[in-house]
Amino acid sequence: MVCGLILAAMDKLVSTQWLAENLGAADLAILDASAHLPDAQRDPKAEFEAGHIPGAVFLDLPSFFDPTSEVPSAVPNAEQFSQRMGELGVATGMRVVIYDDSYVKTAARAWFILRMHGVKDVAVLDGGLGKWRDEGRPLVSGAAEITPTDHSPSKGPAPLRFKGDIAANIASKTEQLVDARGADRFTGELPDFRPEVASGHIPGSRNVVFDEVLNNDGTYKTAPEIRAAFAAAGVDLDKPVVTTCGGGVTAAVLLFALELAGKQDVALYDGSWSEWGIDPETPKELGEAR
Repeated sequence: MVCGLILAAMDKLVSTQWLAENLGAADLAILDASAHLPDAQRDPKAEFEAGHIPGAVFLDLPSFFDPTSEVPSAVPNAEQFSQRMGELGVATGMRVVIYDDSYVKTAARAWFILRMHGVKDVAVLDGGLGKWRDEGRPLVSGAAEITPTDHSPSKGPAPLRFKGDIAANIASKTEQLVDARGADRFTGELPDFRPEVASGHIPGSRNVVFDEVLNNDGTYKTAPEIRAAFAAAGVDLDKPVVTTCGGGVTAAVLLFALELAGKQDVALYDGSWSEWGIDPETPKELGEAR
């Protein structure tokens, strides 16, 4: 309940048409979770102020992490989450739609964070800002007007894995590890863009590049198509899966896609290659998946 309203539950993925029909709903918050790779040389906040979906507020995803954690860019803890949501005017119990305008589809990372902190009705905008803009739908400029509020987090699904879990799993093979990075980074043919981070991948990983679960317009593929992409990479979807990538962002794209395909036994390695690849003690593998 929010302000006495009965809320209608949303799907995990909502269309631009759905959002257009629900703009201005008192119980609906819209978050712009755009963030970009360093070589994109884009300023997501400046782009937000140049043009965003009416009613949206800027999440500032790159700063939405736990600086006290040893894990690079770790998901924020409950207190940090509550503070950010309150500052953005997202009250407890509101429905939330998240979008981005990023090549790496950063809305999925924000979706994961909100869900793990108990936001029950949280959805990703299918096709993001790009589809909204291509359809000629309205945009507004300037900074968002925000009325801060209180937000009380609760415990939601938080399927996280840590470096120790991944190291133990190399031997046990209890969970399948699926890497969302590009094939050239996975094999080590292309070095990591961070000189201090090693090349290659975690031993035993499979490679499903994150854009293999997306259509050309940035919308998500159908459940059968998503399942087919994993099967083509040798992933058995009857067994548990842990997704990984460079820093926990495109891994969330794969995790979100698997949720759309109806798979529940999925987890995210939050530190991903940023943590694994910089540690000289962790084993690394080069070349194709074995």
